[in-house]
Amino acid sequence: MYKKQMTAQKVICLLSIAVSVIVFLYSLGLMTDLYDSLYPTMMNPLDLTETDVPGSIIYYDMQDFNRALLKVSIGLILLSCLLFVTNTHSRRRYYIGNYTAIGLNVVANVAAAIWAHGQVSAFKAQFLQVDFEALELFADLWETPYLTSTFWFDAHYAVFALTLCVTVLLILNAIWKKSLMSQEESLIQAGRKAVSA
Repeated sequence: MYKKQMTAQKVICLLSIAVSVIVFLYSLGLMTDLYDSLYPTMMNPLDLTETDVPGSIIYYDMQDFNRALLKVSIGLILLSCLLFVTNTHSRRRYYIGNYTAIGLNVVANVAAAIWAHGQVSAFKAQFLQVDFEALELFADLWETPYLTSTFWFDAHYAVFALTLCVTVLLILNAIWKKSLMSQEESLIQAGRKAVSA
């Protein structure tokens, strides 16, 4: 049983890093469509009220969030690496360091998912207030991309669902490990009693 559990814990730790990297890549791609379609409409970056497309200020409004999301994703990658630093991926018995690394990952993943969902949902609603008729006219006149897709906003559901799935797997793995350690301890105690008798 330990062999299966140790294989599972290694896979889960690798998945944790992989999903953190996906969050990082998502943070890099989030502003892509906004930059392509809305940035050119801002005629004077020094005065954001000067735009040919009402609502295009969302491109600037999202900058701080996007920078914060990038930092959060790097933090998630580092916390995932902590699982390897504490040998959570290969240790037969878990100690306080392993449970601490798992706990930090669980808290960070859940907090990041809740925070990002709230922010992205609010910005999606703001994006849908853009004057798309004016944007289409601007795109035709200046031959810039006319993009109305909410793909990057909607993609956060998949990205953070993966994060939460890995979080659940980390918790289940820790419970499984604790159970196996308890069973092993019971067998050792039973063996000692048999020997002493």
